[in-house]
Amino acid sequence: MSGRDALGTTGPLAGRTVVVVGASRGIGAACARAAAAHGASVVGVARSFPGTHGADPGTPAGPMATCYLDVTDLAALARFFRTCGPVDGVVNAAGTNVPQPARDVTRETFDAVFDLNVRASYFLLRAASQNMIDHRRRGSLVTVSSQMGHVGAANRTVYCASKHAVEGMAKAFALELAPAGIRVNTIAPTFISTDLTEPMFRDPAFRAEVLARIPIGRIGSPEDVAAAAVFLLGDGAGLITGTSVRVDGGWTAI
Repeated sequence: MSGRDALGTTGPLAGRTVVVVGASRGIGAACARAAAAHGASVVGVARSFPGTHGADPGTPAGPMATCYLDVTDLAALARFFRTCGPVDGVVNAAGTNVPQPARDVTRETFDAVFDLNVRASYFLLRAASQNMIDHRRRGSLVTVSSQMGHVGAANRTVYCASKHAVEGMAKAFALELAPAGIRVNTIAPTFISTDLTEPMFRDPAFRAEVLARIPIGRIGSPEDVAAAAVFLLGDGAGLITGTSVRVDGGWTAI
């Protein structure tokens, strides 16, 4: 039996079904891999996966099944959680950002950021928690937020506003769902090295500015965020709800 097979049988998430939204790349892909490595049956959800135009539920993709879904399509989102069977955990890693000065923000940009970061996140929490209630599962809902949900930053007025909204809604959902045994938390990462941020880090001045704000002295990796997600999904976080795990190297402590 391989190490992965052994973890799939005996890991801390063994016997649980975890849905990871935004699983095709970056943080979402790392969360999907980590949940599978710790024993979960993972369904990775995204608008597309590398080399495909989307996949049907149940299509093998390494340690996970994949499902094409645009979470901004609220009808499709609700239908997915009505028909996917019992879910024990969800990690929502879908999000977007358009950094620019406030004077340049158009209504279209504002709406696009809030549509994915806030509106879709809200209805995802609602649909996923209803699945757990219907199937009598005491589950864990994890939203990947941002350190910008706790502080402000120039050229990120819309993004900061959206992530502050995510932090607030998670607290309110946590209180409402606690009687059903459903925990709701966020992860607030600092800048993470992914294919989306790599072009920004090519600028030595930007990279130096970011590192100067992170006391621990390094840029985050997707695996840093995934480790926090696995913790929040598991029994070790059984008394943790309505909070934010700041995987930020100390950025917000300054």
